[in-house]
Amino acid sequence: MSSLEEIRNTRLAKLKKLQEAGVNPYPAETNMDSSLAEVVKNFSKLSKSKKKQYSLAGRIMSLRPQGGLIFFHFSDGTDTFQAMLKKGELISDNDFDLLSETVDIGDFIEVKGTLFITKRKEKTIQVASWKMLSKSLRSLPEKWHGLQDVEERFRHRYLDTLMNKEVRERFNLRVRMMNEIRNFYNEAGFLEVEVPYLQPLAGGATARPFTTHHNALDIDFYLPVAQELYLKELLVGGFNKVYEMGRRFRNEGIDTTHNPEFTMLESNEAYADAKSQREFIEKLFKTLIKKLFGKSKIVYDGQTIDFAPKFTVISFYDLLKRHALIPDPDTISRNEAAIKAKQLGVKVEDESLDKILDNIYKKTARHKLIQPTFIIDYPVAMNPFAKRKEDDPSLIDRFQLVVGGMELVNAFSELNNPIDQIERYLEQDKKGAMGEGEVSPSDQEYLESMEYGMPPNGGIGIGIDRLAMLLTDTRNIKEVILFPTLKPKE
Repeated sequence: MSSLEEIRNTRLAKLKKLQEAGVNPYPAETNMDSSLAEVVKNFSKLSKSKKKQYSLAGRIMSLRPQGGLIFFHFSDGTDTFQAMLKKGELISDNDFDLLSETVDIGDFIEVKGTLFITKRKEKTIQVASWKMLSKSLRSLPEKWHGLQDVEERFRHRYLDTLMNKEVRERFNLRVRMMNEIRNFYNEAGFLEVEVPYLQPLAGGATARPFTTHHNALDIDFYLPVAQELYLKELLVGGFNKVYEMGRRFRNEGIDTTHNPEFTMLESNEAYADAKSQREFIEKLFKTLIKKLFGKSKIVYDGQTIDFAPKFTVISFYDLLKRHALIPDPDTISRNEAAIKAKQLGVKVEDESLDKILDNIYKKTARHKLIQPTFIIDYPVAMNPFAKRKEDDPSLIDRFQLVVGGMELVNAFSELNNPIDQIERYLEQDKKGAMGEGEVSPSDQEYLESMEYGMPPNGGIGIGIDRLAMLLTDTRNIKEVILFPTLKPKE
């Protein structure tokens, strides 16, 4: 029998002992006067009366029997506090022995007693009575950190957050970040909307979808790779500013910045364009950093990033000239680009020219963009939904925001010309026929909505998980997703 099985059997015996003593180890009701954080904060006031009793509750995190005394620390998620039991000074004479014989680290317990400070100056509650709230059957890990445990941390996230305060704080910051982004959008007059998660076509982005089957209708549906087409249909329908923050699903590779299931905010604003959206995003990021940290600077991967200065703006082709040393990226042939890519160590198979150039950029330039940088003026083939630039129809009016070497935002002046959209769809169909998996299929319903007249508009997509990585100084996307996608354990 393994030690884990022995521990579980011992705890099952303690559970039985509680039940034989007439104790319900899993009661529904908890009497809790305040959180532990409130007790710690207001201790001086609350402890003035030596007779007033308080009811507190939490999980036992440490347990120290000392003869006729038992000390333990317990936590309710807001703070940790010490409790002391003294033999002969509990309401029931049996309570001391019962706790000593049945309670373990990891159990949830309710205690009632008076507040005092020990000789070692520790704030403590002297227990007059106690109640089991939930008997644990497995022992908590003494340590749940370090590279050797990283996979187990992700598989047992509940233990990771329980044992590591910094992990809980990371996810608390993520939630605060999302709330601040929502507040910013709401205050700017945007309407948060709900759109379908079961979709007849996997449109709105060039990505491989996940497929599911609807039994009643006997048809396949797709989980959303993006939601922008529905948002733009709402612009046709008279809404001017809409956004949706939710899950996206892309059936692609897993690495430190990609998870198949991820969180994204997408927004569309009527009568806006890429330039006004850049201004909006810059203001959003400056406001967000100030709200969360009270300053304009953060540290990511050992480097200080300052959001106060005006964000840098550079074209996609200029990045290739500067970092990949391609003198003429705007006129380079696919064969020339493929040769250059191989020289740079970029794998080339059957990708189109724009895909090869994008991979070269990711290999040579992206990781060098540490300070907030807007990349603009992409080749038209790189996005089927972005409007062409009026002064150069070979380019699209698109930008990406890169910070800390990560692409955080993708945005553009949305294409609202249905004739041009048909041509773009035909190009996507050709790529699909050639075996390129990341394409956006033709959506006839969306095209029909465009023909009723779509206002000029700007669209934005923000990668929430990568932004959380940046703001929590984390290099692995799994660290900012509570339950990341993992390969089944063998």
